[in-house]
Amino acid sequence: MAENSGRQQVVIIGGGFGGLYAAKALGSTDVDVTLIDKRNFHLFQPLLYQVATGALAPSHISAPLRAIVSKHKNVRVLMDEAIDIDPAKQTVKLVSQDIHYDKLIVATGASHHYFGNEQWRDLAPGLKTLEDAVEIRRRIFSAFEAAEKESDPAARKAWLTFVVIGAGPAGVELAGAIAELAYKTMKDDFASIDPSETQVLLLEGLDRVLPPYPPELSVKANEGLDRLGVTVSTSTRVTNVTDRHVTYLKDDQSHDVPAKTILWAAGVKASEMGKILETHAGATLDRVGRVMVEPDLSIPNHPEIFVIGDLANFSHQGDKPLPGVAGVAMQQGEYMAELLVKQANNQTLDQPFKYTDLGSMAVIGDNEAVVDLGFIKFGGFFAWIAWIVVHIYFLIQFDSKLIVMVQWAWSYFTKNRGARIITRTSLQPDDEPLVPSEEKVPAMAGK
Repeated sequence: MAENSGRQQVVIIGGGFGGLYAAKALGSTDVDVTLIDKRNFHLFQPLLYQVATGALAPSHISAPLRAIVSKHKNVRVLMDEAIDIDPAKQTVKLVSQDIHYDKLIVATGASHHYFGNEQWRDLAPGLKTLEDAVEIRRRIFSAFEAAEKESDPAARKAWLTFVVIGAGPAGVELAGAIAELAYKTMKDDFASIDPSETQVLLLEGLDRVLPPYPPELSVKANEGLDRLGVTVSTSTRVTNVTDRHVTYLKDDQSHDVPAKTILWAAGVKASEMGKILETHAGATLDRVGRVMVEPDLSIPNHPEIFVIGDLANFSHQGDKPLPGVAGVAMQQGEYMAELLVKQANNQTLDQPFKYTDLGSMAVIGDNEAVVDLGFIKFGGFFAWIAWIVVHIYFLIQFDSKLIVMVQWAWSYFTKNRGARIITRTSLQPDDEPLVPSEEKVPAMAGK
């Protein structure tokens, strides 16, 4: 595929759900597509927490981008980083070269939002990339190993205390998985410690867990977390994080919790590409850096530039922006393909983008989940089965579906998690903070 083929050149920045679904839908059409991402793989982010807690290996939830689109000869993949956009010349500046576009789709997703407390980033890592998941996995299992060697009861308790900040779907799933790990999977694995002494503390600033969900499902989720042994504290504001403590304010009283493992699930902000679009294309950003888009997902005054996924603020449907979930990005990617094919053939697509909400769900633990399908809301075992079916269905490649199904079945019946690997070659003394020992790789270019 050559850029000077005479056909319309579509450039997609980001190989997450939005970018990949757009590229796949544009496959084998009359346009040439260039898909750009810092990684050479697509990541199934909804299952990152399972990598972080040893239930799945990184390879189970990732698939090579080239393999996914290889049958489409009009689609090429570049492993590179987009660092600037020139709307006047219609080029994307990469680290290695400049790429011309006739149509540009920006799908660079979101990163962690520490609400002005960036000093907490290394102390309380979030979960957005595969590297994040591997680092969190290292911290969780290293904490149990450190507790096994610790003779001081107070220090041991700190190693066995896990604090998750933020009780949205990611925080709830992560807290539940850590509790299952401690109270079920590893209960007989140690000689000097009893993992059942582990404390998992879930902190939420609002008045209930899963704030985006209907209140009745928040109640069910809270009950499920309680059965798992997770301590939930709502209406709680974290005021300080160190390598040894979390300080939070509740009912006007300050509480200090000694804890060695602190994890962040409290918020996200749009990628830096939003600021580039603001500077060079006059885009308007909301308070978390998302780009305000038109009904067809383009940006004002630049009908050739489109923004989708977590980077987009689509406020043309309902009384609030569409949520930053995979379903929105997938549907926007497919809409973009339909729109661009029409435009390439000098036709118009009369309908603006419209999101079809197929529901939302969150897993709490084995046999525990909550599901909101709009017309019906339920929790418990059947919600858990529904969660499994949906996540298997949306895994990109068949081999991933098969491997994950087998791994989940094995883990369910044996209570064993086979990916409990600590990827670090050196051990720090227990009196030093646990910080990443490997050099961090930059966050994904796309959600």
